[in-house]
Amino acid sequence: MTGYEIVSIDELDQYASSDGTLVLSPLRRRIGFQPAGVNVWVGRKAGDRVIEEHTQSDGQEELYVVLRGAARFDLGEDSFDVTVGGFVHAPGGLFRGAIALADDTRVLAVGAKAEEAYVPSAWEDFYLAFAYLRGGDEAAGRAAMNEALEREPDDWRGSYNAACFEALAGNTDAAFERLQEALERNPRDLLPYLGSDTDLDVLRGDPRFAELTR
Repeated sequence: MTGYEIVSIDELDQYASSDGTLVLSPLRRRIGFQPAGVNVWVGRKAGDRVIEEHTQSDGQEELYVVLRGAARFDLGEDSFDVTVGGFVHAPGGLFRGAIALADDTRVLAVGAKAEEAYVPSAWEDFYLAFAYLRGGDEAAGRAAMNEALEREPDDWRGSYNAACFEALAGNTDAAFERLQEALERNPRDLLPYLGSDTDLDVLRGDPRFAELTR
């Protein structure tokens, strides 16, 4: 039988987030897994964050497995340490986050919604799009970005993230076109980001920026 794949966690690429606080090994994309979100988060040093502090308000459940090292998990108001082989189930709507307790900690994260077909989240595409761009591969970044835009063409967040990508890539006209799209779709939620997002700094001296945010 063909089509299967065996991958070691040490073979997975690692990509830091834009602010450097998270490191992702994109397992789902690496093996083409479709039924659920499946990725590995890396704590290169003890004290690094391996699971972002967040709440899945859309009801998505997550299962975390410590593959290497150890991590301190926060779930709701509780905090506890988990070592290799430990499983952590975070139901939808519950606050969660985790910090590495040892160097080279790896945590597998699996996420999906009960009784719903899984659709890849745009955050994953844009996370990698920005990582590729920072690494000098604009073409790969643009390909990842376009996957998200094609899947959710009317989502204001996709247009906004695309505007940030274009701004960082130096494509000013395209950045303003994407910003205009995002503002037309959801000005209320978007406007608070415009004043502080450093991705857009290159646009702030352009008269079009003042016009859009007026």
